[in-house]
Amino acid sequence: MAKMAAAMVESGEDAFRKIFKFYKRRNPPPDFSDVIDFSRGVPSDKIVPAKLDPSAVSDVEAAQVGLQPVRDWRAYSLQGYPGFIFISNPFLLGSQPSWVRQCLKTYPQKPNICNLDMHMSPTETQDIWGKSVHVLGSPSKTREPKTLLEKLRWVTLGYHYNWDTKTYSANHHTPFPADLHSLSSQVTAACGFPGFNAEAGILNYYRSDSSLGIHVDESELDHSRPLLSFSFGQSAIFLLGGICRQDPPTAMYMHSGDMMVMSGQSRLLYHAVPRILPPPQGHSSVEMEGCSPVSSLQDGSVVEPVTEEDWAVCSSYIQSSRVNVTVRQVLGPGQSFPETPSSHKRTDAGPTAGYHEGPGGEDQGKRKRSSSCGSDDATET
Repeated sequence: MAKMAAAMVESGEDAFRKIFKFYKRRNPPPDFSDVIDFSRGVPSDKIVPAKLDPSAVSDVEAAQVGLQPVRDWRAYSLQGYPGFIFISNPFLLGSQPSWVRQCLKTYPQKPNICNLDMHMSPTETQDIWGKSVHVLGSPSKTREPKTLLEKLRWVTLGYHYNWDTKTYSANHHTPFPADLHSLSSQVTAACGFPGFNAEAGILNYYRSDSSLGIHVDESELDHSRPLLSFSFGQSAIFLLGGICRQDPPTAMYMHSGDMMVMSGQSRLLYHAVPRILPPPQGHSSVEMEGCSPVSSLQDGSVVEPVTEEDWAVCSSYIQSSRVNVTVRQVLGPGQSFPETPSSHKRTDAGPTAGYHEGPGGEDQGKRKRSSSCGSDDATET
């Protein structure tokens, strides 16, 4: 990555944007040889094993959310990115389909909010899954117009992110899903953050031509708590940069089941997803797991077997799509929302597909840097 960055960026101008465009390029296709693949598990001078706390999560607690014992997780850190932890698919075989089903069938349901609510009535978006299942669950090769599920771009949970004001508020809140809260608590505890309270979630739904613009997640009031990311379905190129857009980013693959924890100094770094791509040949994917039963389901497990009917829909969707779930703690201990929401925030951005769709996409890539970094009005296309 360093070689390519040096070759592409000599003037110090927006290095991130140049590398974003490099990986987004379709013709000619980019060279992926500099992209880190944590699934290979080969430590280097850049990749070092991350220290986890296996005692913080019992094997039973891990299994209840579909995870392997913490001692078996393959977790890594990156030199130069303090607080960044990458966990290479710690899910038990057969548990990913349950989480995919939640992301496609359960989390888009009311009272949660999605991009379709911006231009459709509540009755039209009440049952996105039910209105899509007859098409996605059918083996027919003749396709009708896009289903509502295929038109999903984002869903918000808990404290609902306001794409216009770039803020959360006390009066824009619905219950956060208990199962996702439990998964988030186990992962953060293992990474050394006990007591993490999952309060807000943003699900991004990517098609094969989608991307996520360069941004920083800073709208939460407490930045001392980590940002969690869960990936399902197709693979993606993830770019992790610095505090300024002049800092060249590091490129890495995110495969299905992979997790990232951004804490400490890495919590407020620029990042982006320029490209969605199929998993590498021979790489295990959700499709290969199918409906295999979760081994030794624990009492109190939030992971439930997926029916063949449901899996037919999920499998049809993710064979060309990716779902990313980011979970955040919005408020620190004793904190409350200000009466007047603050403005001038850099924003979370919804995924785009070569165009700006709905709230969150309109100012994709338009980010204000801190004063030490100057200003930036570049827009990704």
